[in-house]
Amino acid sequence: MTRELSFAALDVETANPKRGSICAIGVTVVQDGVRVASRSWLCRPPAPVSDFAPLQVRIHGITPNAVAGEPSFAQRWPEVLSVIDGLPVVAHNADFDISAVTQACGHSGIPLPSWDYGCTKVWSQRTLGLPDHKLKTVANRLGVRVDHHHHAGDDARVAAEIAVGLATLTSAENLPDLARACGTRLGRMSPSGVRGCR
Repeated sequence: MTRELSFAALDVETANPKRGSICAIGVTVVQDGVRVASRSWLCRPPAPVSDFAPLQVRIHGITPNAVAGEPSFAQRWPEVLSVIDGLPVVAHNADFDISAVTQACGHSGIPLPSWDYGCTKVWSQRTLGLPDHKLKTVANRLGVRVDHHHHAGDDARVAAEIAVGLATLTSAENLPDLARACGTRLGRMSPSGVRGCR
């Protein structure tokens, strides 16, 4: 049923409330409806927004010392792009992750990637009658295991499995089908800007 469903699920964690302050990135790749790869990386946030705030550290546990020896976001980003490899992107609350990437790229002086993207939070709001649509709530409804919430690698895996679960639920063959089945359209990110996915 999901044989053409191929995408990369993305999750980022930030050092402070400024969305461009990315300090961790997770990616899970799904090919033909099957999870085939999961990666996560730490990175130093872009210099203009590199301070770590106590609230964010409490949420994800990443400290300045944890990233001190890591590549900067700009240095890490090509490796992330090579794993995504041109696939469309999915995120849970994509507004946050896409704007974080947009701002981090801007702070780092690097062009935005070219991606179609969708949001599992928006899709769940359109298809599941839940009291809220937080990652854990949606995951529990679809029988997806959550091991380490706010760990970028695990949250990317959970978002990927939610997308596959929603595709199965709606009989969607691919990501554009899933977006349509949920009454939405895929968003678009490119060097010329971002168009939302609602």
